[in-house]
Amino acid sequence: MPRNRGFIFATRPTRDNPAGAHNFQLFERDTDELAEGEALVRNHYLSLDPYMRGRMNAAASYAAPQALGEVMTGRTVGEIVASRHPRFAVGDFVNLTGGWQIFSKSDGGDMRKIDAQSAPMQAYLGALGMPGVTAWYGLRQIIAPKPGETVVVSAATGAVGSVVGQLAKIADARVVGVAGGAQKCAYARDELGYDACVDHRAPDFAALLKAALPNGIDGLFENVGGAPFAQSMRNLNAFARIAVCGLVASGYDGTPTPLADMRVMLDKRATMRGFIVSDHMDLWPRALRELGAYAKSGQLKWRESVAQGIDSAPDAFFAMLKGGNFGKQLVKLV
Repeated sequence: MPRNRGFIFATRPTRDNPAGAHNFQLFERDTDELAEGEALVRNHYLSLDPYMRGRMNAAASYAAPQALGEVMTGRTVGEIVASRHPRFAVGDFVNLTGGWQIFSKSDGGDMRKIDAQSAPMQAYLGALGMPGVTAWYGLRQIIAPKPGETVVVSAATGAVGSVVGQLAKIADARVVGVAGGAQKCAYARDELGYDACVDHRAPDFAALLKAALPNGIDGLFENVGGAPFAQSMRNLNAFARIAVCGLVASGYDGTPTPLADMRVMLDKRATMRGFIVSDHMDLWPRALRELGAYAKSGQLKWRESVAQGIDSAPDAFFAMLKGGNFGKQLVKLV
């Protein structure tokens, strides 16, 4: 059996010792022999996602905390190199929760085959995978924009936000992005088709956002939280719908998360709904079919930031949490 290499989650962050690469420990060891019903996957790409930061905390949440001393969780795509599983053969390309490691064993429970000929395999970790379905669900099932309505998307060029924006344009909405930096805003407008994009780092962000919203906000897809979220709330229209997908800028290290302005919620009769996409597995096949069709027709584009080698995973992860990525953050393992 081949030699494996990866990271275990070694210690939890604290308020006095914030999260960093020191919370992970590199390991190198032989892979175990396969039992009947197991397959061995050589992971090609690892997905780095904001939810992982929440799993590092011990506090109760929608998912159990990451266990100490275990391989750090994460979705991967790769190729089966050995199999004793009846449904998976050597040479199959698959998507699974393989974790931060080069080789993963699986009993097939959360592993599915992917078509690496129709799209690059790493796309199944982004626009054609969990981030894409997250975007599809929040926009279609919660915001449900009507033609001509205005939808605002935070983290507009990220793995989720970039898909939200494009799906909103397909729905004939007016789409305004919020992103960090002129380069990302230009990409949102010129490549993804946003009608406008506002740099949340600009000193006059509040005024720029208001100017980009002459007709207010009918739908808000929130990925970040913090001050930009508060500014968006001030521009809501009556009966606005808010889909809360993530709060990457708030709360992970004990920083208080700004609350929604309840006066605005009441005055505007707005609806706010948080969601976790894994609660809606029954809709994944439909979402993936639609996303695949949009990708094939050229209506769905994506961009990736790719770190090289498993050793780069911790630094790439924390850089992503600070907005250092451009598009989907991946680690190339092969």
